[in-house]
Amino acid sequence: MSKIKGLVCKECKSEYPAKAIHVCEFCFGPLEVAYNYDVIQTQISKEKIQQGPISLWRYVDLLPIESTPTVGLNTGFTPMVHSKNLGKKLGLDYLYIKNDSVNSPTLSFKDRVVAVALTRAKELGFDTVACASTGNLANSVSANAAEANFKCFVFIPSDLESGKILGNLVYKPNVVAVEGNYDDVNRLCSEIAGEYPWAFVNINIRPYYSEGSKTLAFETAEALDWQAPDHVVVPIASGSLLTKIYKGFQEFERLGLISGVKTRIHGAQAEGCSPVAAAFKRKSDFLQPVKPNTIAKSLAIGNPADGYYAIKIAEETGSIIESVTDPEIIEGIKLLAENEGIFTETAGGVTVATLKKLVNQGVFKKGESVVVYITGNGLKTQESIAPAVGSPWLIQPNLKSFQHILEKEKK
Repeated sequence: MSKIKGLVCKECKSEYPAKAIHVCEFCFGPLEVAYNYDVIQTQISKEKIQQGPISLWRYVDLLPIESTPTVGLNTGFTPMVHSKNLGKKLGLDYLYIKNDSVNSPTLSFKDRVVAVALTRAKELGFDTVACASTGNLANSVSANAAEANFKCFVFIPSDLESGKILGNLVYKPNVVAVEGNYDDVNRLCSEIAGEYPWAFVNINIRPYYSEGSKTLAFETAEALDWQAPDHVVVPIASGSLLTKIYKGFQEFERLGLISGVKTRIHGAQAEGCSPVAAAFKRKSDFLQPVKPNTIAKSLAIGNPADGYYAIKIAEETGSIIESVTDPEIIEGIKLLAENEGIFTETAGGVTVATLKKLVNQGVFKKGESVVVYITGNGLKTQESIAPAVGSPWLIQPNLKSFQHILEKEKK
């Protein structure tokens, strides 16, 4: 018996076969993978996981593929760092950084979702993959498509950071820059997906793609000696990452791998694109779409598909969704780099700045564990931080010139 029952609508619970579809034909709600947990229960164990590959595929029993993994075989199982320096600065004894800025192959958490999406696309017989992206997803689709021998199209906003544009072009996919923001790109891709038989990872393959994010929760629990943390702080773009981290902890508890899950799932947005945080603060289920205006381009989705569900989870778990300004984002990047030697992109700056804001609000109690998800590498967004880090000392090639600098430094 298969571990995958099929797809089910999150709203009306209508059931569908496990094919390349993502929207309910009755209520237009989003579809997600339905698992047969009774089957999974007979297959999964802590021992089996620990003996599995040093990648996200050690959790294959809880991922929506039906054959041997073929994509992203070195993806995941990234470091979980006990952040003692930053923790001391913020008054948190048990602060951990889940560092996906060193993920393989393209230095972001998107490598997780793409590994699952492209493996499933192969199972479903596609030869061309595509995506709408704010940057990191396009990089990962491009790299993994090259390795897996897919034809590839990636669609991006034309004002994307140069590092992320280069991070597509080097793999030689078809890169299409669209004059508009991410929401414009996504609308166009929805039209294209209706015309061409391609696997759009965040459209018709989205139910499978999004499941890859659960592995961040799985790795977190395993790293904490099979316990769920008291708090996590998650960046919000579409809202999918937050919902899947929550689902990951719930699945581990359901299968008896962890117990007593009471994790508060806090969300982080950039103020210049914060429709989820704004709705949460209004205590409203309705998200007012916005036109993004922030340096955190990887989170710049003005009409987030899973924002409603992120709010519901935050409310259910007694959590908070906050927003931070662009200057606070820059300070968040610097705070993490200066204290822990981790250079994150702007999305990580959002998360660290939100962590600091939650500390100042007294959200965390003494002795509680807090995990912060760093989802991308700062080398991709250097232009955002460059003006804030200064420039190197310039000296003559002699000892006296160097000693002059030391005197200045003492002052």
